[in-house]
Amino acid sequence: MWSDMRRAHGWEKPHDIKFWCLGNEMDGPWQMETKTARQYGAVAREAAKMMRWIDPSLELAACGSSGRTMPTYGKWEDEVLDETFEHVEFISLHTYLNDYKGDTAALLASPDLMDSFIDEVVAIADAVSAKRRSSKRIMLSFDEWNVWYRTRRPRANRIKPGWPVAPEILEEIYDMADALACGGACISLLNHADRVKAACLAQLVNVIAPIMTETGGPAWRQTIFHPFAQMSRYGRGDVLRTRIESDIYEASYYDPRGDQDLYYPVKAPYLKLSAVAGEDGKSLTLFALNRDLKGEMQVKVDMRGFGGMKVAVAEELRHDSLTAVNDKNAPDRVAPKRLEGVTVADGAVSMTLKPASWNVIRLESSK
Repeated sequence: MWSDMRRAHGWEKPHDIKFWCLGNEMDGPWQMETKTARQYGAVAREAAKMMRWIDPSLELAACGSSGRTMPTYGKWEDEVLDETFEHVEFISLHTYLNDYKGDTAALLASPDLMDSFIDEVVAIADAVSAKRRSSKRIMLSFDEWNVWYRTRRPRANRIKPGWPVAPEILEEIYDMADALACGGACISLLNHADRVKAACLAQLVNVIAPIMTETGGPAWRQTIFHPFAQMSRYGRGDVLRTRIESDIYEASYYDPRGDQDLYYPVKAPYLKLSAVAGEDGKSLTLFALNRDLKGEMQVKVDMRGFGGMKVAVAEELRHDSLTAVNDKNAPDRVAPKRLEGVTVADGAVSMTLKPASWNVIRLESSK
């Protein structure tokens, strides 16, 4: 039946999908058929075996925790991987950044908790490997991430009565501060590219999305579109390990779970940075987030290993108002603009980053 439906839609041959996730958020009580870690792990293991009998070349991801705040977090990953280790290549993890408290400094610090989340899941996965004396390394699939809070908690934002067709739900309107947080998340993902081999922005159009549309009308880019698009365009090649010297600020990030008020202390460098050497070996791209809400930042990056470079792209994303949004009447209110004054000399690139700004500097070989 399914193959007949596929052909009716114009696809004669199977889609040949090679990467499969074995369920979604199975630790969540909001899910049908929610299970304990051992129960889910046993089902996932048997599903993986059967899928591989059909196609041994598949890559499979086991469900990790739905979030770092889940009460079973950590123990869930350990037990699920204990059941599925020989049969999967990935374990998933999800994060949605929020600003429920209206604390912009904490919002911009929250991607550093993504770093901690990744490091912790890697440690658990490697511990499972070590118990088996195995050289296999489980990779991470960060298959849900975004900024999301305005339309998240009230049930009325998630469902509409009467089963309407294509109702407007979860249409989050993103502002400048959200774009900065999204950029920070992009940097976190890039800086863990050795283990995060898949990462999916949730979602892409209208629903908590970087692109908004209107029935019979226009489409426009939300503020978070720009960091994501720039990372996708320029963040290709080899991610370099960076050593950052920056002043640090302290924040208390509010991330409630249900009716529990949970706070997480964060010590965040004002500068969050990722460096990517191009696939051709002739370019270097810097993604730099200045999290200081009031002060400019003088940045100097030592790049002595990259000789003969010149500035090819220098752009900043900022706005005088952190609550500025894009809409159909002003789709480019928040958009990248040229970053002036970037210089290259004596094996270093120097720049001045404005307060609360996302910046992309691409250097290319002048030879």
